[in-house]
Amino acid sequence: MSDIIATLERLGVNQPFVSTHVSGRAVVGKGLSVSPSSPIDGASLDAFPGATEGDVEEAVEAARSAFERWRSVPAPVRGQFVRRLGDRLRQHKQDLAAVVTWEAGKIVQEALGEVQEMIDICEFAVGLSRQLYGLSIASERPAHRLTEQWHPLGPVGVITAFNFPVAVWAWNAAIALVCGDPVVWKPSERTPLCALACHALATSVAREMDEVPDGLVSVVIGDREAGQALARNPQVPLVSATGSVPMGRAVAQTVAARLGRSLLELGGNNAMIVTPSADLELALRAAVFSAVGTCGQRCTSLRRLIVHQSVVREFVQRLRGVYENLPIGDPRQTDTLVGPLIDSGAARAMATALEAAQAQGGKVSGGQRRHSGVPEGGAYVEPAIVEIGADAAILQTETFAPILYVIPYENLDQAIAIHNGVPQGLASAIFTNDVREAERFCSLAGSDCGIANVNIGTSGAEIGGAFGGEKDTGGGRESGSDAWKAYMRRATNTINYSTDLPLAQGIKFDV
Repeated sequence: MSDIIATLERLGVNQPFVSTHVSGRAVVGKGLSVSPSSPIDGASLDAFPGATEGDVEEAVEAARSAFERWRSVPAPVRGQFVRRLGDRLRQHKQDLAAVVTWEAGKIVQEALGEVQEMIDICEFAVGLSRQLYGLSIASERPAHRLTEQWHPLGPVGVITAFNFPVAVWAWNAAIALVCGDPVVWKPSERTPLCALACHALATSVAREMDEVPDGLVSVVIGDREAGQALARNPQVPLVSATGSVPMGRAVAQTVAARLGRSLLELGGNNAMIVTPSADLELALRAAVFSAVGTCGQRCTSLRRLIVHQSVVREFVQRLRGVYENLPIGDPRQTDTLVGPLIDSGAARAMATALEAAQAQGGKVSGGQRRHSGVPEGGAYVEPAIVEIGADAAILQTETFAPILYVIPYENLDQAIAIHNGVPQGLASAIFTNDVREAERFCSLAGSDCGIANVNIGTSGAEIGGAFGGEKDTGGGRESGSDAWKAYMRRATNTINYSTDLPLAQGIKFDV
């Protein structure tokens, strides 16, 4: 316990942990208590007050005030703030990753990778700060210029989940900040210390720059009511929310009721197709990481493995062999590949799903709780493989745990139908050495997901591409490509530099 406290202090987070609403350098909190604990062994730090609706309103008001100044700061200067934030993250990469491991249960390599993802998106955003450009459009009227501009939108609310407690905030914050938008962050109540550590680093950078106003980055820590208060606030034109489908629906309905914008990253239920021509060794390695990485608690985790009937027996046999030797245990140990589930509730959900799968004809391997060789107080499980038919009802539901359903198929049409036959649509993959199968999978007649990969797993997206999915996944796009447009408002401009006033569509209206 003393180690994590010392780590937090190096990051600028000091006891007592009373921070729930951080506006500039002020810290207040009056709501229900939040008590961070570690999924490693259940160890807890002191509880501190959670945010009330009034705290959320105060943070939003501070952000609104900051917006009046920040939007007028030249975008490349805004980019310099994000560049310095990326530099600060590099300096504290090991410490911040240690907090992620302690509070989210991620193994060392994945925690370090998550912080690196923050650094990468900062680099991307710095370049973006000089590329927030619109279009020049051909006008149908003589001596007229038709263009579009992109302007800062306003305070952005960011609601994040426990499984990526720092990277998803960075995806949103780095882009929003260079676009001219302040950020109010409501992290998962399971990972408040990760949020406070990020905020401490961001405010330490802000104090070094005269251009950065107070209230530019804020944190409100609390339960779902704090998130709903953020979603309800009419001064927040965009709410970006990551989490479960029910959570996303609640946020979307609240934001839509006031005609605001929502950017949603919700459930995955991702699948991989393995064809007869596939490199089975490559597919095996990809399937294992995608299925058991973060103990199956990624939105991009592999849930369904659709394998051609000619290779399914061999593939499952090899998969079981790897699963039987997976190092499961304390995520702080460098040789561990599978850490704990976030809590005992997640373990119960996994057990319930496996019982349902068996009742629906599934053959289950693994899935037991692990009690020996792991820290006491944590929810450690053995990843499960379930051989099951394509019509099983359990396949329609995503369980946030390392359960991999293996489904045989006969032909590619059937495989794609199985693949697309679920409500979610985030990440997908096909393993094949047939270029026609690969192109079919990526085509409009193939995967219906926002991410479609060939010969690479469902997990591990790069920040350069837009991240997000379709259907119940919510339709949002974050991170790279032109995802920045969600954080800005578009203005179409028509400039007449003639002495005439021709109307569009050839309309005559002489007065």
